Amino acid sequence: MKFGISFTLTHLNQAGALVHVYQDGSVALNHGGTEMGQGLFQKVAQVAAARFGLSPEAVRITATDTSKVPNTSATAASSGSDLNGMAVQAACDTIRARMAEHLAGLYQARASEVRFAEGQVQVGGETLGFAEAAKLCYEGRVSLSSTGFYKTPKVDWDRIRGQGRPFYYFAYGAACTEVVLDTLSGEHRILRTDILHDAGASLNPAIDIGQIEGGYVQGAGWLTTEELVWDDKGRLRTHAPSTYKIPACSDRPEIFNVALWDGANREETVYRSKAVGEPPFMLGISAFLALSDAIASCGEAYPALDAPATPERVLMAIRKVQDGV
Repeated sequence: MKFGISFTLTHLNQAGALVHVYQDGSVALNHGGTEMGQGLFQKVAQVAAARFGLSPEAVRITATDTSKVPNTSATAASSGSDLNGMAVQAACDTIRARMAEHLAGLYQARASEVRFAEGQVQVGGETLGFAEAAKLCYEGRVSLSSTGFYKTPKVDWDRIRGQGRPFYYFAYGAACTEVVLDTLSGEHRILRTDILHDAGASLNPAIDIGQIEGGYVQGAGWLTTEELVWDDKGRLRTHAPSTYKIPACSDRPEIFNVALWDGANREETVYRSKAVGEPPFMLGISAFLALSDAIASCGEAYPALDAPATPERVLMAIRKVQDGV
């Protein structure tokens, strides 16, 4: 799998953020991304925490609000962490630079030598708690609030002419799937799946592995069970989970191995990570192709298996192969 990451409508590749640091050492932030269970808020909180040398528990994210961060792009194209993470990083770095300059003046040191790590600030041979450092900056009338903005570099795509660079980088992955099917009924099951996926320098491996597992199962369901049916008037009858079969936990492979490729992004993304959202969905194609290969063993010809590969369609393909059609 090779999946391009960026909005192909170039102007959507932008994001903003608003970050506040308080006297007690806590951090509040808002950005333009929408949390929908994909772990975006957790990843962005980790970015903010890392910039200030804090634990993620010290960072509080408020719900996306266009009165705080205007003109937000959709949380889509798997770019939520890329765009919003970089915007938050920019805002945090602005505040951190202000703090470092003020503290360096107090302790007769250079701003470049001030270090933020493990909840502490090291400056001029002294070690301060981050809260103490924030209070000193507040008392020194240093602004502890900043906006951040990020626009994806290098992308410029003309849809009409089909020219330019539509994607900032690519995410890669590979999946091997083993299936078993009943040649008398067309019923089938995924026995084992092994996935190696490129997440760059992952911001959160646990979240990314979960996204890969879920994306694969969703992709496999798309190609094996989610059958669309229209009536004689052209109306879609399978319009909700109550009318078509979505994959559930029992449809996951019995043996399910997922590993992250240990590498970084060559492009300057947030901490050299890569997007993990939509790309793993494509790895579900391996389940469909495994079914095709299994059907091929029933005869001499390779089957013309239609998607979704429901038991009915699998059985029809088996019979055609057996009949030499």
